[in-house]
Order: sequence, then C-alpha cells, then structure tokens
Amino acid sequence: MQASAPRKTAAALTIALLAGLCAAPAFAHPGEHHAVASFSLGFLHPILGWDHLLAMLAVGLWASQQPRRVAWVMPLAFPAMMALGALVGLQGGALPWMETGIAASVAVLGLLIAFAVRMPLAGGAAIIALFGLVHGVAHGIEAPAGGTLLGYGAGFIAATVMLHLAGLLAGMWATRPAASGRVLRAAGAVVASAGFSLLAFI
Repeated sequence: MQASAPRKTAAALTIALLAGLCAAPAFAHPGEHHAVASFSLGFLHPILGWDHLLAMLAVGLWASQQPRRVAWVMPLAFPAMMALGALVGLQGGALPWMETGIAASVAVLGLLIAFAVRMPLAGGAAIIALFGLVHGVAHGIEAPAGGTLLGYGAGFIAATVMLHLAGLLAGMWATRPAASGRVLRAAGAVVASAGFSLLAFI
C-alpha cells in the first residue's frame, strides 16, 4: 500500500531537516565576525544557521494558522524587533540567555504550529516580537567589524522577510481546503524537535 501524498511530504520534510541539522553547524553565530560587512553576507547569515532559518520559516508557518489580520502582523513584528535587537548588539549589548532564547524560539514556535495554537493579535505579536529581539541581538553581535553595516543589516532583514513569506505561503498551501492540516502540524513537530535538539547542545 502506497503512502499518501501528505505523508510523503511530511516524511521528506522530516528527513531534510534532520539531515541538515546533522550536516551543518547548529548556530549561525559561532563567535567569529565576518571580515567585511556587505548585503550578501547579511543576507546569508540567517540562511546558513539552522537556528535562525527554522525560526524564521516557523514564524511564517505559524502565521498561516492565524486569522488574516494576525497573520500579516507577525511577519512584520519579527523583523522590526530584530532590527532593534541588532542595534542593541552593535552597541555591545548582550543577553546572558541569548543562545538559549534562540533555540527556545525554534522549539516554542514548532510546538505552536504542531498544536495549531491561535492567538489574539496582541499576544501573537508579543511572542513574535520577543523572539525577533533575541535573534536581532545575535545578528548585531556577529556584525562584521568593517564594511557597510547598513548593507549588512538590510541583507539579514531582507532574508528574514523572504523566509517569513516562504513559510507563510507554504503554510497557506498546507491549510487550503484541498490539503490536510496534518502536514503543517507534522512540520511543526519536526521544527519543535529540532529546537529541543539545539537546546540539548547548549
């Protein structure tokens, strides 16, 4: 008996995420600054680290499960607060629980998706804003010492928005009437598992 398409999709997503976690460093900010700041380096920073990548995709996936007016606020709240956090990081500010907070954001967002938790506008925006702030501080701390910091910042904000939109569109596809919401919930469970794995290695 052949597996259904949704099950195949969920299985493929699980394998891809777990394989990536095994093959790449868990964190996008290992403590070494890039040589020269640029838009391209800023753009790659969230994409090359699984903690940032999963969290930013998860924001879009969770947003797709919300009422429409909430769904479009979440992908805006995260980069806005991330920019503020980056300014804090650039000024030398740091959070003692920053790495834990980033890993926890992946785990929590995954659980919220897995259980299809719906939030009022204020509550959902507050959760997303907090996670955005933590990720932003990490981006600011890891900003290169030389080059164009404005371009670097524009790069990681552009990548963040792109990942949010990718997650949102994927979530909307997975929750359309012709599809099963179980695929999206399964993806949330995978993201949550990855988050707890990141927490275990801190």
